[in-house]
Amino acid sequence: MGDGGLTSLYEAVGGSAFFEELVDRFYDRVAADSELLAVYPEPTDLGPARRHLALFLSEYWGGPAGYSEERGHPRLRMRHSAFEIGTAERDRWLEHMRAAVGELHPPDEIARALIEYFEMGAEAVRTRE
Repeated sequence: MGDGGLTSLYEAVGGSAFFEELVDRFYDRVAADSELLAVYPEPTDLGPARRHLALFLSEYWGGPAGYSEERGHPRLRMRHSAFEIGTAERDRWLEHMRAAVGELHPPDEIARALIEYFEMGAEAVRTRE
């Protein structure tokens, strides 16, 4: 990323393995958070959610189009519209994602880009106050 933008964030972090690890760390935290876990339609099987998020993030940050090929356009707002996501759920989600990013110790520039994106995205899918 420090080369004038010629390298995608996906390439800068070493590819899909980074996003898979990030998502695993995130969902390990979600699985231990009964209040946030209650938002998920299949709280006993987070495997599909893990896979979808890892594919989405990889593609979003410049990797292969696996998410689009498998699921079509992300339509994040629509895909989350059935869930009760308020400010408290948004904030808990962000707390876990920030911690997961921090555990991986990416360079500051990458950590900032990820966190800014997650903050924007978490607010965009909020469905209630």
